[in-house]
Amino acid sequence: MRPELKSSNGALGRVVAGAVNDRNSYTQPGYPAPYGAPGYGAPEVRTMTMDDVVVRTVILLAITGVSGAASWLLLPPSIGWPVAAGAALIGLVVGLVISFKQVTNPIVISVYAVLQGIFLGVFSRAFESFYNGIVLQAVIATFGIFFGMAMLYKFKVIRNSPRFTKVVVGALFGLVALMLVNFVAGFFTESGIGIRAGMTGKVSWLPIVFSIAVIVVGALSFVLDFDMIEQGIQHGMPEKYAWAMGFGLLVGLIFLYMEVLRMISYLRR
Repeated sequence: MRPELKSSNGALGRVVAGAVNDRNSYTQPGYPAPYGAPGYGAPEVRTMTMDDVVVRTVILLAITGVSGAASWLLLPPSIGWPVAAGAALIGLVVGLVISFKQVTNPIVISVYAVLQGIFLGVFSRAFESFYNGIVLQAVIATFGIFFGMAMLYKFKVIRNSPRFTKVVVGALFGLVALMLVNFVAGFFTESGIGIRAGMTGKVSWLPIVFSIAVIVVGALSFVLDFDMIEQGIQHGMPEKYAWAMGFGLLVGLIFLYMEVLRMISYLRR
């Protein structure tokens, strides 16, 4: 029985859920000839490699970065936030479609990267206006955490296991649920349930602790994603799923970057 591929990143997990079956459909003994054509062999399908995943991830990060820089420079503050909010909402819909429909089309995934870049450009500019240099600090910290987790995984300091998966997934869902509760509560009270603080002003201990928890869980979630990529390569997933892997890593990096940006703003007050 083939082991099931799992990930704490729902975007990555759903997109690749059927990938191994996709690959096996071309490699099973006695592969049926299309339209009954005699002697027709199975089509050649190039399998995914680590280089494929790296290249696709870099491409998506570049698209996000260029889109973010454009929105930062070209969108005036008066319309920046409305445009960013619209991009974030459409991006959420596109991301859900990619996840639930198991989309591996590079154009659709690139559209998601563009939309996220538009939002991140405005979001980052707002923090930079209060804290000079904070965006560069957050970018360096985010990629530092990512590559640090990659090294810990590579040298087997941290490895995935069923228990590890349950803990990380449970913690991630719990944190996201608290964010949603805080968002809804914000319509009725000024500070929601107190787990977030504004861009300026005094910060209590609760937002700092919550932000640390989000960063830790976000970092640990990469271990599950690295494990899924490794398993996917071992199982001979088709090359097109490298876009799905890149999409999943992009989602995780954006999530981590936004939280690191918040955390640095807390520490600089």
